[in-house]
Amino acid sequence: MPALVLIGAQWGDEGKGKATDQLGGQVDFVVKFNGGNNAGHTVVIGDETYALHLLPSGILSPGCTPVIANGVVIDLGVLFQEIDGLEGRGIDTSRLVVSADAHVIASYNRVLDKVTERFLGSRKIGTTGRGIGPTYADKMNRVGIRVQDLFDEKILRAKVEGALELKNQVLVKVYNRKAVTVDSVVEDLLSYVDRLRPMVADTGLLLAKGLDDGKTVLLEGGQATLLDVDHGTYPFVTSSNATSGGACTGSGIPPNRIDKVIAVIKAYTTRVGEGPFPTELLDEDGERLRANGHEYGTTTGRPRRCGWYDAVIARYATRVNGVTDFVLTKLDVLTGWDKIPVCVAYEVEGKRFDEMPMTQTDFHHATPVYEYFDGWTEDIRAARSFEDLPKNAQFYIRALEEMSGAPFSSVGVGPDREQTLELRPLV
Repeated sequence: MPALVLIGAQWGDEGKGKATDQLGGQVDFVVKFNGGNNAGHTVVIGDETYALHLLPSGILSPGCTPVIANGVVIDLGVLFQEIDGLEGRGIDTSRLVVSADAHVIASYNRVLDKVTERFLGSRKIGTTGRGIGPTYADKMNRVGIRVQDLFDEKILRAKVEGALELKNQVLVKVYNRKAVTVDSVVEDLLSYVDRLRPMVADTGLLLAKGLDDGKTVLLEGGQATLLDVDHGTYPFVTSSNATSGGACTGSGIPPNRIDKVIAVIKAYTTRVGEGPFPTELLDEDGERLRANGHEYGTTTGRPRRCGWYDAVIARYATRVNGVTDFVLTKLDVLTGWDKIPVCVAYEVEGKRFDEMPMTQTDFHHATPVYEYFDGWTEDIRAARSFEDLPKNAQFYIRALEEMSGAPFSSVGVGPDREQTLELRPLV
């Protein structure tokens, strides 16, 4: 049985939570392999809406084992707050497994994240201020704290002392902030140990045995392709690998065990934070997309920047991820437009680019080349098959599919679990 990777094809917020939830009943493990609580998934089940930030979406699927793998950075306070919130609503979270190798976000990482962004001013990246970047930096600098370190107080204290030796110099002498004490950090982290210990496992081994036993593993990416630290719109990116390659390093599952790469893509485009965005709309159409699509961050509440579908980005996502299937979401948001523009290429100083420009400079100056498609006025939210859709909506889907480089296997026509059209099986 396969390992499946599910990632975002744009700048995030494509509806990965709903797509994961859609597959949750058909898989045995749902694995979060990157990021932290700097992004969120919204899942709607009947009249209930669940906003997930750190927990894998599989937490809502009975019989599925949700896993927070080694590639994730964990704010333990947020983790248990989220668990308590779900349990208060009757959701069983006892199946959750956490990697012993995942890194922990310490209080000083959050402080540094916030003061650094303020210090950068107009050059800010647009982070969430939750300590994600500094924690990944600690990981690469080999001064990070892992979950397993919390079970050996001597090692934990030594690592915190080592990390604060330099960080306190920066906080005090550069940012004019108070030094962080070793005792306060150690005491805070140790307060979670008793509750955390039963959840912790060698998740790489757990998943390998699961695959050997014929189980299906879904690897769920946070953020998205254009936010990948290597393949995204650097430096306006996240601090981890959100592409399919990151699923391997972030979970311990080797590439030759992955059977499918499913990319979630919105019927238009959004992004949060700073950075270039060729199809961004700063007019009434942009406001209408934001209002119709409820485009506000699940984690931050920030209004998302909105624009038309970008087929150049879709082709790029197909290429760098090896996409085998697309899940198209939020088609219903486009209902009511007479004409729907789609970006099919870019123009930079008179030169046409059918693929992503090589340099940040060219991408920053890219002007979209649009094709226009006839819209529809019919309410499509009750559609339950492709044939139920208006002809113009069908044509729009097929046109996007042809120019995006991989088949569209699923189409979302509303936020609810049931408002999904399956064009071909994903599992």
